[in-house]
Amino acid sequence: MKQGEDHTYHLRTRTLLWILGALALVSAPHVAHLPVWISGFCLLLGVWRWLCAVRGWRLPSAWLRLSLTALALAGVYFSFNTLFGRDGGVALLLVMLSLKLLEMRTRRDAFVAIVLAYFLVITSFLYSQTIFMGAYMLAVVTVITAALIDLHRSRDYPGLAANLQFAGKLLAPALPVMLVLFVLFPRVSSPLWGMPEDSYSGMTGLDDKMEPGRISRLARSDAVAFRVTFAGPIPPPRQRYWRGPVLWETDGAGWRAAPNLALAEPLAFTGYLPAVNYTVTLEPHHRTWLFALDLPASAPPFAYATHDLQLYTKEPLHERLRYVMSSYTSYNTGPLTRRERQRALNMPADTNPRLQALAQRWRAQANQPEQVIQRALDYFRTQPFFYTLNPPRLTGSEHPMDAFLFKTRRGFCEHYASAFALLMRAAGIPARVVTGYQGGELNPMGDYLIVRQSDAHAWVEVWLQDRGWVRTDPTAAVSPARIERGVRALFTERERDPAQQGLLAGMWHTVRLGWDTLDHGWNQWVLGYDHERQRRLFDDWGLQEFRNSAIVLAIVLGGCIAGSLLLTAALWARRPPIEPVVRYYQTFCKRLARRGVPRMPAEGPLQFAARASALRPELASQVRLITQLYTALRYGAHPQPQWLTRLRQQVRGFRP
Repeated sequence: MKQGEDHTYHLRTRTLLWILGALALVSAPHVAHLPVWISGFCLLLGVWRWLCAVRGWRLPSAWLRLSLTALALAGVYFSFNTLFGRDGGVALLLVMLSLKLLEMRTRRDAFVAIVLAYFLVITSFLYSQTIFMGAYMLAVVTVITAALIDLHRSRDYPGLAANLQFAGKLLAPALPVMLVLFVLFPRVSSPLWGMPEDSYSGMTGLDDKMEPGRISRLARSDAVAFRVTFAGPIPPPRQRYWRGPVLWETDGAGWRAAPNLALAEPLAFTGYLPAVNYTVTLEPHHRTWLFALDLPASAPPFAYATHDLQLYTKEPLHERLRYVMSSYTSYNTGPLTRRERQRALNMPADTNPRLQALAQRWRAQANQPEQVIQRALDYFRTQPFFYTLNPPRLTGSEHPMDAFLFKTRRGFCEHYASAFALLMRAAGIPARVVTGYQGGELNPMGDYLIVRQSDAHAWVEVWLQDRGWVRTDPTAAVSPARIERGVRALFTERERDPAQQGLLAGMWHTVRLGWDTLDHGWNQWVLGYDHERQRRLFDDWGLQEFRNSAIVLAIVLGGCIAGSLLLTAALWARRPPIEPVVRYYQTFCKRLARRGVPRMPAEGPLQFAARASALRPELASQVRLITQLYTALRYGAHPQPQWLTRLRQQVRGFRP
C-alpha cells in the first residue's frame, strides 16, 4: 500500500464519464497518424472500463493487466521498431494511459489519469502547431479541468455546463498571464531541446535529384511550401521562378546535384535593375537549401551561396524560417570555366541514341546555338506533346528519353526539362536542370503570395556566349498556361474561370484564403515570435533595458521554481513513516474497496466492519478478527507485540 492513498474514496460513474470523455477528446488528433490497432485497443479498454462501472463488473486482475501491458509493449515495438521517438513514444503513452483505466479505483488513480491527459495535450503539438490545433487543445484543456473539478466535488452535481463554466473561470485568469509571459519572457536563439528524429518523417518536398514522375507526384500536394511578401510590385508569373537545387549530373533520364560545387565560391554575376525585394516565410522541409527568386543577389546572414547560386544553410530546416531577400530577374552570369563546360556537356554516350541523333542534326543545320534552342522549343510546340499529371512510366525503357520524345510524348515538367537539357548537351550547348517552384497564388486578403508544393517545377539553364546562363523553360512551349496560370488552374477545370465556379465554390475559395491569412498571421506572430522579433518589438517600445532585466528576471524565476521543487521533494522524503498497524489496516480497506465495499468518510473501524459484514457475510469472521486486532493495537491499553504479527498474517491472507 502506498502512502497517501484514500481507500475510502469510491470513483463515481459520473466522474469516470468525465475522465473518459476528456481522454477521448485529447486522443482524437492522434487517430490520424497512429496505427489503427492502437486506436481500437484504446477504445476497447475505455469501453471495458465503462462497462465495469455501469454493470458492476470486477476490474481485471493484476495478471490480466500485466499480460495486456506486455502485449501492448510488444505491439508498439513491432509497429515502430522502437519504444522511443515521437510516434513510438506517443503510442506508448496512449496505450499505457488506456491500461491505467483498468486499475483506476481511487482518487489518486483518477488524478494520475487526468495529469497524463494534460501531458497528452502537449504531444499533439509535435504533429501540428496550427491555430486550429491551438484552439482545439484549449477547449480540451477546459474539459480536462472540468473532469478534475468533478473529481473533487462532493455528491452534489451542478451539471455539465456548470462544471465547464467553473473550469473556464479557473482558466480565464491564466490567459492574460500567459500572454504577458509570451511577449515578455526572454526568447532563446535556439530551442532548449530537439525534436525526435521521426518527427521529420513523412514530409514531402523537392529533392536534390530528379527522376521522371517525382515532381508530378509532388504537384498533387496542396501543402504550402512558402509564402512571400514583396516590398514593391509583385513580378508577373513568367518571372516568378523560385530557384532551388541545381542538377548537373545525369544518367540519361534522372538528374542529381554535383556535391563538390557547394564548396566553390559563389558566382559573381551582373544584375540589371530594378532588384526585387521580398521576405520569404519558408515552411520546414528538413533539407538544407533555401528558395529565392531567380537569381538571388546575396545569401541571408545565416546561409551561403554556392557557385551555381543555390542557397544553403548549415543545418536542415526543422523550423519555419523567415528571411529577407533581394533578387534580379534580369542578369548576365558571365563566362564559363573549362571545368564547368565539361560538366555541363557530360552525358552518357550509350543512352538515347535517337535523341542524340536529332540534336546533332539540328546543330549541323544551325549557325548559332540560339537557333538550336529555338528549334527544340518549336519541336515541343508543334509536335503532339501533351502536358499531364499522369505520364506513362518510363522506368522499364532502355532509353527513357527516346521513349518520351518519340513514343509516349506525355509528360510533366521534369520530362520536358530532362529531354531538353539532354538535347542541348547532345548539340554541344552547356545545359543544366534547375528545380524549384514557379508561380504562386496571390492572397489579396493578406497581400502576399502563397507558393504550394503543387507549384513545384523544373526548368533548364543553357549557357550562351556573352549572356551566360539563360533560363529556358520547355514546359512553357508545350503548355504556356502552366506558367501563366499555375498547375491548379490548368488541371482543375472548374478553377479555370472563377466566374463559372458558382457561388458556393467561390465562397469556399474565399474562406480558404481567409483561413490562410489567419494561419499566416499565426505563423508570423506566434510561431515565428523568436528572439529577433522580440528584440525588434522591445526596441520599438523603447524597452531595451527591460529586455536585459527580463533575462535576469527569468533566471531568478527559474531558480525559484527549481528551488521550490527541490524543497518539496526534500519535505516529501522526510515525511514521517506510517505505522505498520495503520499500513496493514489500509491494505485491508483497499482490498474491500476493490470488491465494492469502500470505507466511507468519517466511518469508524467498528462501523465499517459491521457494514462490510452485512454486505459480504462470507467475509464476516475475517473482517471482525482483523478489526479487533487493529482496534486493540491502535486504541487498546496494553497491546501485545505478537498481535501485530497476527494482524499482518490475517491481512495477507485476506483475499476477498
